[in-house]
Amino acid sequence: MTQSDLMYFDDLEPGQSFPLGPKQVSRDEVIEFAAEFDAQPMHLDEEAGKASILGGLAASGWHTCALMMRMIIDSFLDRMASEGGPGVDFVSWKRPVLADDTLSGQTTILEARRSQSRPLIGIVRFRVELFNQRGELVLESEYPSMIRARNPAGATA
Repeated sequence: MTQSDLMYFDDLEPGQSFPLGPKQVSRDEVIEFAAEFDAQPMHLDEEAGKASILGGLAASGWHTCALMMRMIIDSFLDRMASEGGPGVDFVSWKRPVLADDTLSGQTTILEARRSQSRPLIGIVRFRVELFNQRGELVLESEYPSMIRARNPAGATA
């Protein structure tokens, strides 16, 4: 991808949204992630998951966040002049993500403003919503991202 193919701060505006997914969450993937990063019984064993309040072998919330990030990269971030992000405003896990669920959703731009301290950068605030195959909200998050401006002197957002 060339620089001219990238989306810059100048190309982004509030209300713009990007589709996410679909991404199926496999049983093996749930267990593999949990074994390395969140080795709690409900993430490692089907019976322990069923016995928990989650109702089945459930992806760790951190696994769900990693899936969200992969979906964001695949949807738009790999085509954006991103300079990273200063943090996450919030993440809320609304329902368990169970093995064999299929996730999809969208990312929407809430606001876009010029950085006061770095005029070559715009701050874009995103909202993410992920749903399972039944249309149930499983995750919501909001976060700012730093995006390079194509035309630092002329951007007005």
